[in-house]
Amino acid sequence: MLMSDPAAAGWHFVMDRLNTHMSEAAVRTVAKIEGAAEKELGVKGKSGILKNMKTRAAYLSDVSHKVVFHYTPKHASWLNQIEIWFSILVRRFLKRNSFTSTEDLKARLHQFVEFFNEKMAKPFKWTYKGRPLQA
Repeated sequence: MLMSDPAAAGWHFVMDRLNTHMSEAAVRTVAKIEGAAEKELGVKGKSGILKNMKTRAAYLSDVSHKVVFHYTPKHASWLNQIEIWFSILVRRFLKRNSFTSTEDLKARLHQFVEFFNEKMAKPFKWTYKGRPLQA
């Protein structure tokens, strides 16, 4: 996790509850940014912050940290729909495109969103039986 602006007040990440979002590596990265001592972390599966996913998630969610993870509720299907939209945006707009300036990017992005809403938008078919969403 590389932070692009060390002078920023902090970063907030919204994530689902996938186990990799509560990993030992995530805790160690945040601990390094926070300046926490290695001994504070404990031992994965045995003690301290690293003991289990619950203790790791609690550490990563600590709002006093510069890096804070916010976990969506279990079965938060809205996040999947947002991921589908960003996938469409990347495949149909960003991929193999170049922009001459930030203003150019913004203008063309607004044009794409207007076009998408007018010509392409339709409800996503929602299923919740372990099958992926379909656009």
